[in-house]
Amino acid sequence: MIRTVIFDIGNVLTVFGWKNFIHSFGFPPETEERVGKATVDNPFWHEFDRGFLSDDEMLAGFINNDPTVEKEIRQIFVSLHGIVTRADYAIPWIQKLKSAGYQVLVLSNFSDKVKRDNEDAMDFLEYVDGGILSYRDGVIKPDPAIYKLLLGRYGLKAEECVFLDDIQSNLDTAAGLGIHTILFRSLKQAQEELLQLGVDSIY
Repeated sequence: MIRTVIFDIGNVLTVFGWKNFIHSFGFPPETEERVGKATVDNPFWHEFDRGFLSDDEMLAGFINNDPTVEKEIRQIFVSLHGIVTRADYAIPWIQKLKSAGYQVLVLSNFSDKVKRDNEDAMDFLEYVDGGILSYRDGVIKPDPAIYKLLLGRYGLKAEECVFLDDIQSNLDTAAGLGIHTILFRSLKQAQEELLQLGVDSIY
């Protein structure tokens, strides 16, 4: 029996449209690609989500990845507002689950700056029952430690939880710990798969 629904945030409860965000600056295509590869589309971005480095240290790291686009990296880093946009279904979906008696948590790789710069897209957070944003605890998915931390912090039984994420490797770790998983591709698909687990979240 499912008692707790756990959501990833990016591309589940929000749209993480980093390509569109960078494109909005109007850089030439080659520059746009280089900026992306030096920042969001770079393993160093994970350090952003871990939360150990300051904003200035992160900016320096991105520039170090490709100094030829330093000017453009500095330009996009002034404000990351718009890199995450709200999903209008997030709040009513959460409210439906909570009204049915389910605990609703989030489990997401997220940086402090992205959260600060996109509070308008994160308005659903006041409706959930808690969870983990990676920068606060210094651990990221798919490290098993972040799932164990969530289970322990909220006194959860893995078999009573379902986790929705858009990245399969994140789900694989959760499944290895006994958590039910759903690969999120669309709201309708996710709601149908939740229903198969006995969770009616259709509003």
